[in-house]
Amino acid sequence: MLPEGVQRVAAVLEAKGHPHMPVMLNDAARTAQQAADALGIALGQIAKSIIFRRKSDDMAVLVITAGDQRVDERKVEALVCPDGKRLGRADAEFVKARTGFSIGGVSPLAHTTPPVTLIDQSLLRFDEIWAAAGHPHGVFKLSPQQLVDLTGAPVSNVAVDVVQEQVSQQHAINLIAIRACQIRAETENIPSPCNSVCRMSTLTGWCEGCFRTREEIAAWAQCSDAGKREVWTLIEQRTAALKAQP
Repeated sequence: MLPEGVQRVAAVLEAKGHPHMPVMLNDAARTAQQAADALGIALGQIAKSIIFRRKSDDMAVLVITAGDQRVDERKVEALVCPDGKRLGRADAEFVKARTGFSIGGVSPLAHTTPPVTLIDQSLLRFDEIWAAAGHPHGVFKLSPQQLVDLTGAPVSNVAVDVVQEQVSQQHAINLIAIRACQIRAETENIPSPCNSVCRMSTLTGWCEGCFRTREEIAAWAQCSDAGKREVWTLIEQRTAALKAQP
């Protein structure tokens, strides 16, 4: 017997006349790289499903992108948050409740509650792609056009622009360096490193503007001046490490 989630996906595919039913891999493919390795295909040919939570109405937002791309939340927000509110993180409980699937096996279709769905244009590079079929071991084959037909979702540019990301990061690093020099001689009332760019990086877990963790940001107001200076030291170490990356 196939797992329940895979059965749901198979039922939808059969009802829509899709020619490729789900197959079960020997090993789990919870990440795009694991799935690509198991199938012997390029990483980009994995259609990975990313779930966000829209804060205005608690709706699930599904973004389907190529396995070698990262989703730019700002681009997604511009398309699905007309009220100006942001997307929030979707934890494992939220994903399971809204989609009926566990993280690592979220299919682009057969969700228990239909999400707002976007397809990133990066998938159109390929003739053949593979998507999760409702279980970490389950996948199914399709083309990008079949993905559009099966989901009814629009194709948009929602991937990170790597060049622009690098420019923005370097600008933030430069601002931090200037401010770090300005406060070096101060012994009290150490100012916050915040520069109004309040967005957490999915890669590092640091704010993209001040390079602090969520915990450091939340604790800042209660920190002593010595503690704040320690955070500034950590920030400088982090920005130095980013600058040293090729």
